[in-house]
Order: sequence, then C-alpha cells, then structure tokens
Amino acid sequence: MRVERVTGGRSAVAIAVLALLVAACSGGATATPGTTAEATPAPSAGGEATPVPSAAGGPVTVCELAYYTGAFAAYGKSLTNDVRFPIEEVINVDPPLGRAWELVSEDIGDDHEGQAAKICIEQHKAEILVSIAHQYRTYRDYMMEWWQENDSPLGPSVHGGAIPGNLGGKAAEPIFRAQGLDQALGTYGSLYAESIGAKKLVIFATQVEGFQLAADAAEKAAGILGLEVLARLDVQASQPSYRAQAQKIADLKPDAVIVQAGSTESAALIKGAAEAGLSLTWIGETGWSEAEFIGTLGTAPIASQKAIGFPSFAPNKSTPAWAFFQPLWDAQTDVAYDATNQYAFSTYDLMVQTALAVEAAGSYKASAWAPAMFKVGDPPGEVCYTYADCLKLIREGKDIDYEGVTGPGTYTDGGVNAVTPAYIPFKADGTPGEPVLLDAQKGLQLLEQIVTYAKCDPENPPNKCEW
Repeated sequence: MRVERVTGGRSAVAIAVLALLVAACSGGATATPGTTAEATPAPSAGGEATPVPSAAGGPVTVCELAYYTGAFAAYGKSLTNDVRFPIEEVINVDPPLGRAWELVSEDIGDDHEGQAAKICIEQHKAEILVSIAHQYRTYRDYMMEWWQENDSPLGPSVHGGAIPGNLGGKAAEPIFRAQGLDQALGTYGSLYAESIGAKKLVIFATQVEGFQLAADAAEKAAGILGLEVLARLDVQASQPSYRAQAQKIADLKPDAVIVQAGSTESAALIKGAAEAGLSLTWIGETGWSEAEFIGTLGTAPIASQKAIGFPSFAPNKSTPAWAFFQPLWDAQTDVAYDATNQYAFSTYDLMVQTALAVEAAGSYKASAWAPAMFKVGDPPGEVCYTYADCLKLIREGKDIDYEGVTGPGTYTDGGVNAVTPAYIPFKADGTPGEPVLLDAQKGLQLLEQIVTYAKCDPENPPNKCEW
C-alpha cells in the first residue's frame, strides 16, 4: 500500500536524562551546498501563511515506513499524520534550501520493512527515509552499501528504539531517533513499579522484537531493584483471546503487571483479568497512548483496576516551543490525540530538527546532515524554539541551539535523543492524566547495567554488526 501526499503548505533537561537514554530514498536532486533560496520567513506563532515554492531544484521526497496493515494497523493513519503535520504546517511554509517536501508513505505490514525501504529509496528516490525501525537488522547490509555509494537518504526515525544505541548518529549510518531506546522504556516500567511500592510483578510480552527488548529490560531492572518477577509470559501477537494468561496472572496475584504488547492484545488481557475478578496496577507501553487502546478496552475496566498507565516521556510545557506547537496541533480536526501525546510532539521535533540541520549543512547529503543534527541542537549557539526563528538565525550565519517540546535537541553519539522520563496514568474517562516524573538518576544507574550494544567489526560504519 502506498499513500502519497503533495505538500502545500530549557528549561534544560538534566544531563542525567540524556545519559539515561544513552545507556535508555536516494537519487533525488540536491541543493548546491551553502546555498539557500530567497523566501519570506514564516511567522513565529501559528496562523495563516503562504507556502514558499521550491526554488533550488525539485521537491524533496520524504518516504515514511508506515503501519497500514499488520499488528500495528490501528496506528497507521495517526502516525502518518504525525509526520505530515510538521511538513505541511511548518516546514513547507519556508522549506530548507528552498525545496518543498512531499510525503509518501509505504506500508511495512508485519514483516516487509526492508522491502518498503527499498521501494522508498529505489522507486520514490527518497532523500529522507522516516522511521527505520524494528526490522532494520534484516536489511542493514543493504542500507550500509546504499549509504556508502550514495551518501543518502537521511534517516530520522520515530520508531527506531529497538535498534542498539551504538548504531546510528554517523554519516555512514545517519539514523537519529525521536523517542530514545525501547530498553529505556522497559526500565521505566520497573522503576515506576518500585516507586509505588510494588514487590511482586508479572511481565507479559508479545513476540515482537521491540516488545521483547523492553520486557527483557524490565525483567533485569526488576531484579536489580529487588522486585520479584513471578512469571514472564511471552505469547504470540494477534491471538483472539488471552484469557488463559489473564487467569494465570489472577492465580499468581502480583502487585503489578508490566505489559509489552500492542493495544488490542493489551486491552484483551486487561479485560480478561477484570472478568476474573482481578484488580491490579497495569504498566504498559507507549502505544497505549494511541486511541485504539482505550477504544478497545473501554472505560469500565479503568474503574475496576487499581491503575492503568504507561511509561513514556513528557513534553516540556514551559518554553516557547510548546506555546507554538500546542495551539497549532490542537487546531486540527479529526485527530487521534492532543498535543501532549508523545508521538505528536516527538515526531514534530524530529522533523523540525531534520529540516534545520539540512539548512545548516547546506545539503541533503548524509555526510553533511549527520554532523549538523548535533550542531543545531547542542550549545554553544543561540537558543531558539521554533522552526521559523531557528531558520532565520541560521540564514543570518549564526549557530543555533534548538530546544523543542521533547526537550533539548541533544543526541548521543549513536543518535539517541534526550527525553524526560515519566509515567502517564489514565483517568476514569479514558483520557491521560498528568505525567508522573520518574527518577532519572536512578534510571541511569539501572540502564547502565542493562543496556546492550551491537557487536560490530570494524567498530565504526560501514561495518558488519550482530545483536
């Protein structure tokens, strides 16, 4: 399946948070390095603006690896909108290097991410490939060769948390992640359980690589924290019922259940447990923020359970970045969630920083863009909070330090960004409650003992890696 759109249109986070996350479509025309197009700057706040036409070559194809079929099909439409929004509503008002961005989405289903990536690159000539993710292992050799020969595409990823933290962030492997590592999210689950006094846990996970990584991290973190894992239940995804597992959980009588599974499976499990008369604290995963989870679960089980929520990260609402983003996002109609959703604001920041790095680099080549991703988000530089304001400073020849809604635009050497870890509870009506911030320093100490890295020969790409 292919969906194509032609676009029209610090406060400082502690360094410990960054450390927590460390150890938590080629062939298109490119602009001449160092050149920019004459354009009318976009306003610094939301409002009507006239898109600037491409001036330095044809449009830039941005190809999203999308989820329209398979286990995550329920998320597909909203995840595509997360990518579309910054492109159409912000970036294309005054595109980097004067070339408008066009979004194309290729469905990856459950098992053909590599095939979709090749279509993006070879057929669509994508210069930006969005969301290399869970199946990267299966086509990394292809990407290594393509990047080495073509110095393209750029690789911003919303869903790349399953990729080991030492892969990415380099010209030869230009992957930069929007949401940290899956292992960090699993660690947050056990950290939250310990913070509320839970002593005995059950871990439930479907056999999807990202969920298994997070479940492994949760299990290891629980052991370090002195929590007893009564059982680890690994099951196939997309089963019609999880009543047997729900009954087993009921028999074990844990204080809390850590769930790493898709929305449909998670909702089915919780419903089954509620029907068995169990009332527990359920600690899920970030996909629960999608409308499909509460839509499948309903609100009745929330009242019967002690708590239902998920580890994630919280937006920074104290800066001009939020003041710009929030009203613009919430002005949309027919969207699955508001501006506080981590997919919404983290994707926005990732794409905005991608565009700013292109302008700063003067090129869509990975060898120029990858170092620019660090440069535009790190001090020294003039702090700025919106695409338009940061773009203006770059065009004036100034260094910038982009601060977004997710946090500082800071990445580790492996392209993993800094976020503010939190637990998001659901209220009785199914809407998300106020984030409960977690102990970043304790999380760091945990993750330093848990995190895994790919074994690579040679150490730096292009190379062969196993994980």
